[in-house]
Amino acid sequence: MDPVPYLWPFFLPVLAAIIALIHIRWKHLAGWQAIGIVLMWQLAVGLGLGLIWGGLGHLLMPDLVAESIGWPAGSPFQREVGMWDIALGIVGVLCLVFRDEGFWTATIIGTGIFFIGAGLGHVYEFVVHGDAAAGNAGGVMYLDLFYPLFLAALLILYHTKKRAGQETLTAE
Repeated sequence: MDPVPYLWPFFLPVLAAIIALIHIRWKHLAGWQAIGIVLMWQLAVGLGLGLIWGGLGHLLMPDLVAESIGWPAGSPFQREVGMWDIALGIVGVLCLVFRDEGFWTATIIGTGIFFIGAGLGHVYEFVVHGDAAAGNAGGVMYLDLFYPLFLAALLILYHTKKRAGQETLTAE
């Protein structure tokens, strides 16, 4: 069994964590600011570039992607999923430009609904139809199910720590 198809979905989130750590050390950040940097890079690279990469696969190599998911080639769903992935991927990358909680929250909610829905679809296909293809029951299934929860938890932690830090400043 080749582990690459199973581990590949985690490459960009891990890369985002490495970039965030470098950024944090370079700027000597701590507390809520460091959490915000981790969240920003996860949204831009882990989520944004990940969705763009997936979207390009659905658009440029639809039969190969369908095969990796365990679906028949030639389905027009590939164009729709590809365009959705690219559109939301661009929104994720824009989190580097629009660094406010409202934009980040909307990005996490929109992509989270899609990811968790897709993840549940992968679980269904695995349980009901036995689809154990790497693109269905591999790392992508776990990323779809748990990455939005990780991003939401990171956002909540960021918001909570930022508010506590600002309240401390105003109390002094």
